[in-house]
Amino acid sequence: MHNEGGSAGSPETAHQRPVEAHRALVLHDRQLVVDLIELTLNHGLFVVRAARNLGEAEAILAEWQPHMTVIDMDNDDSTALLRKLGASNTLTRSVTPVLGLTRRGDLQTKLEAFDLGVDDILTVPFSPEELLARSIVITRRATGSDRPIVPSISLGEIEVDILSREVRTGDSVVHLSSIEQSLLYLLASRGGRVVTREEILDAVWGTDFVAESNVVDRHIRGLRIKLQNGYRHPRFIATVPGKGYRFIPTFTNRGWDGELNPDAADEH
Repeated sequence: MHNEGGSAGSPETAHQRPVEAHRALVLHDRQLVVDLIELTLNHGLFVVRAARNLGEAEAILAEWQPHMTVIDMDNDDSTALLRKLGASNTLTRSVTPVLGLTRRGDLQTKLEAFDLGVDDILTVPFSPEELLARSIVITRRATGSDRPIVPSISLGEIEVDILSREVRTGDSVVHLSSIEQSLLYLLASRGGRVVTREEILDAVWGTDFVAESNVVDRHIRGLRIKLQNGYRHPRFIATVPGKGYRFIPTFTNRGWDGELNPDAADEH
């Protein structure tokens, strides 16, 4: 399983991707997380290929040398892949920096990850802007290149500045909270497919979060109000009754007039 340069219907960067885009290998067995990582790393001009296990990772490494690897440290094959990367780097005298992901944020887990050779570690759930910033930093250290972060990415007709958490469409600009940006990225990364409330809770708040019964709906509602996305006539985020939400990848800019969409008051 791999994603290279996005797929049909995937969001595109607001700046054209150069030929020399950095390559990122991702070891993770959850496609939802892989999609989110791929969308986020578009800002840093990465091409992403993903593996669910060591065998798939080895097949990718046989033909493709990554500039960075993102490894789920909770994956059973994480240690084996780290050792393989270390052996490969010894032979080729190259450096493949590793960003580790883990759901266990305790100090012992982090120290063990660093001892295995991880350059940096990020606790899941993570915010898109932090994933991007850490990825850029560790690749800069390894390659010596001072590649700037490309802050803007286009999601259909929306342009998002990940660093300032601003959404622009036409002449209008709205500021998102960190949670709202994470929700937008999560939904947009699925390319129009449904994301359930349980998946949203897990990806944005984490499994240990004791959620209010309507926490997802309440934050989606707030995001919709800022995007002027009416519940009855959605242009950006649609409700799938009994299932969850989906991002509408194709929409028009008609009706964006800087005023609150009256349908937003009817959201639930």
